[in-house]
Amino acid sequence: MSEEASSGAQPAAGPPAAPPPLTGSQLAMGTLALSLATFMNVLDTSIANVSLPAISGDLGVSTTQGTWVITSFGVANAISVPLTGWLTMRFGAVRLFTLSVLLFVVASWMCGLAPSLEILIAFRVLQGLVAGPMIPLSQTLLLSSYPRAKSGMALAMWSMTTLVAPVTGPLLGGWITDNIAWPWIFYINIPVGIWAALVTWRIYASRETATRKLPIDGVGLCLLVLWVGSLQIMLDKGKELDWFESNQIVALAVMAVAGFLFFLVWELTEAHPIVDLRLFARRNFALGTLTLSVAYCLFFGSVVLLPMWLQQYMGYTATAAGMAMAPVGILALLLSPLVGRSVSRRDPRALATVAFLGFALVLWMRSRFVTQADMVTILIPTVLQGGAIAFFFIPLSAIVLSGLPVEKMPSASGLSNFTRITAGAMGTSAVTTIWDNRATLHHEHLAEKLSLGDAAMSQTLMALQQVGLSPEQALAQLNRLVDQQTYTRGVDDVFLASAWLFLLMIPLVWLARPVKAAPGAAADAGGAH
Repeated sequence: MSEEASSGAQPAAGPPAAPPPLTGSQLAMGTLALSLATFMNVLDTSIANVSLPAISGDLGVSTTQGTWVITSFGVANAISVPLTGWLTMRFGAVRLFTLSVLLFVVASWMCGLAPSLEILIAFRVLQGLVAGPMIPLSQTLLLSSYPRAKSGMALAMWSMTTLVAPVTGPLLGGWITDNIAWPWIFYINIPVGIWAALVTWRIYASRETATRKLPIDGVGLCLLVLWVGSLQIMLDKGKELDWFESNQIVALAVMAVAGFLFFLVWELTEAHPIVDLRLFARRNFALGTLTLSVAYCLFFGSVVLLPMWLQQYMGYTATAAGMAMAPVGILALLLSPLVGRSVSRRDPRALATVAFLGFALVLWMRSRFVTQADMVTILIPTVLQGGAIAFFFIPLSAIVLSGLPVEKMPSASGLSNFTRITAGAMGTSAVTTIWDNRATLHHEHLAEKLSLGDAAMSQTLMALQQVGLSPEQALAQLNRLVDQQTYTRGVDDVFLASAWLFLLMIPLVWLARPVKAAPGAAADAGGAH
């Protein structure tokens, strides 16, 4: 293909030989530093969610205004992630990663000190911008640290931090807010980030990747900011503003679609694009990225929805809801190393199929939840979900980047992570909206069966009034009971639909053709996630 030829001819000299794998204490310390930096980054996507009421109250703003603390980070992060490939070629992977971590620490410190919402949002934007390159580069550097035959193990270490952190965030954020103060959800990043940056620079400075001066694709960058920013704000604010009933949401949708179409045409015809969309011409990258993104959309949607249902309609506190999600890490930690060792020997499509079947089973079990469900009933599918997580990221990462040359890895890693993160945002918006719509439908059906002339309803109202409630309070309490039932049925509907979607993706993943080569192929495949 002409674009492949042109991109391959850009470096005047071939890429330098890859540095040898790390060994001993350097390998252990490097793995720990990169994993902690990734964990810190992913944690910040969800840790502020449960702290919003405390942040809003402390800064004297409404909770609706306070949601910009989350939106600002998500928009900035979504914009910067796909720029990873271009920034890496310009500045080098090690230099860019270390600087990103240090700036993330500074931004976290300033977020904690922010005296007003406007200043907090400004530093959350900075935090999101510098967080973008950290995730793809942590994986690229981690895979360069291991022998090719052990690339699956490197992927296992990386995937555990990426998937467990979103679940840990609400639990840790709730505990810190309840027991210390909300600024500490940002301050905890400072010692972790400083240590990770120092260790990374000490170990990897001599392993810096080749750089070259590239022209800045200013038009592509502006179009990227326009359509990604519009899309992310639309997804974050859509439910709050009643979606397309709002002129603001309509305007954002028009800007997102128009901006994306112009961006697509420009980047495919630009000699030095800011984002290499030609990667989607590769079968494995396109199919792998699609299945990974849809699966992550469904996974992240359930991670958001379950604690919301537990807190709003089952009487759980934020900490208790976090505890109900925490055991997901048990099987993930136990099985990920085993999957990592086997990914280079077994067909990654078969391993991904195991993950999809596991997620479908877990979501089917959750679709049978009732209002009388106890903690054990809720914990069983949560524990089993950890096993599905172990089979999820590692083989799909191998499929996504199977056969990619080393110089394409940072670009492919940034692009695949961008689609995954965007899909997660879409999943969050979709499941909460569908949940509300299904609950409203169930509420109408139940209300049709209830009337003041109904004997059972009359007895219930009389019993409530006998314990001291006024007629209005008795009706309100009855409506609360109906809401609990309808929102439980609604969450069951979402879980069941998600289970079927996981099953429907199994044939899709088998359309990929991962390269079957020497053990090193796994490293090449995984390194560019």
